[in-house]
Amino acid sequence: MGHPMPAVSAKSTPTFPPDVLKCSSQREQKKSFKEDKPFSFLHVFWEGLVAGGIAGVVVEAALYPIDTIKTRLQAAHGGGKIVLKGLYSGLAGNLAGVLPASAIFVGVYEPTKQKLLKTIPENLSAFAHLTAGAVGGAASSLVRVPTEVVKQRMQTGQFASATDAVQLIVAKEGFKGLYAGYGSFLLRDLPFDALQFCIYEQLRIGYKLAAQRDLNDPENAMIGAFSGAITGAITTPLDVIKTRLMVQGSANQYKGIFDCVRTVIREEGTPALFKGIGPRVLWIGIGGSIFFVILERTKQVVAQTHTRTEK
Repeated sequence: MGHPMPAVSAKSTPTFPPDVLKCSSQREQKKSFKEDKPFSFLHVFWEGLVAGGIAGVVVEAALYPIDTIKTRLQAAHGGGKIVLKGLYSGLAGNLAGVLPASAIFVGVYEPTKQKLLKTIPENLSAFAHLTAGAVGGAASSLVRVPTEVVKQRMQTGQFASATDAVQLIVAKEGFKGLYAGYGSFLLRDLPFDALQFCIYEQLRIGYKLAAQRDLNDPENAMIGAFSGAITGAITTPLDVIKTRLMVQGSANQYKGIFDCVRTVIREEGTPALFKGIGPRVLWIGIGGSIFFVILERTKQVVAQTHTRTEK
C-alpha cells in the first residue's frame, strides 16, 4: 500500500515553481501599479506647470545674450553690422512672459503625453511625444508670441523697455501687433516642440533600456543638448522668417510667410535663411541640456512633495 497523503491544514501554503511565482509577481506588480496610480490630469498638469516654469526661467536668464546675438543676426539685412551692446535688453519683460509660457507648455505636454501613452500601442510612443509637443506648443503660443514680439523688438533696439514696447505696439499696430508673425511662429514652434521633445523622449527610452536603470543628470543633459541642437539646426529657416515678420513693425515690408521667403531669397540669397544658425544651435543645445535636467529634477521633487502631503 502506498503512504497516506498528508493532511493539508488551512494555514499551509502550497508551493509553486519559481518561474510561476515570478510571472505571478510581475502580473501583480503591473496590476497594483495601474490600480494605485490612476491618471490625474490636474495632478500631472500642476507638476508640469511648476517644473516647466522653473526650467524655462533658468534657461532664458542664463542664455539670453546668445539669443540676442542670434536675433540681431537674423534681423540684419544684407551686410548689416551686428551691435554687441545691450545683450540683456528686454530680459526682465521677457522673463515675465517666459515663466507662464514654459509653465503652460509643460503643464499641457505632460498630461497629454501620459494620456496618449496609456491609450495607444507601445510601439507608437513617438506619435504620443510628437503630438503632445505640438499640443503644448499651441497652448503656450498665446503667451509666447506677445513675449517674443516684445523681446525681439527690444533686442533690435526699437524700444527701451517692455512697458513702452507694449504701449507703442498697441498704439501703432493695434492689439494684433502683439501677435505679429503668429503664423510663422506656429510654423516654426509646433514642429520644433514636437521634434525636440520626441527626440529627447525616444533617446531616453532607448538609453534606459540599454542601461537598465534611470538616467543621471549628466546623461539627461547630454540627450537634452543633442535633441536641442539637432532640432534648432533643422528649424533655423523657419526661425529666420519668424524673426523678420515679428520685427518689421508697421512697415509691413513682407506681406506674409511666403512673400517673406521669396523676398529674402531674391534679395539676399538662400544662405540668408540660415542666418544665426551658429548662435541658435549653441543657444538651444546648451539650453536643452540645462532645461531637461532642471525639468526632470523639478518633476521628481514636486512628485515627492505631493506624495508626502498625501500621506
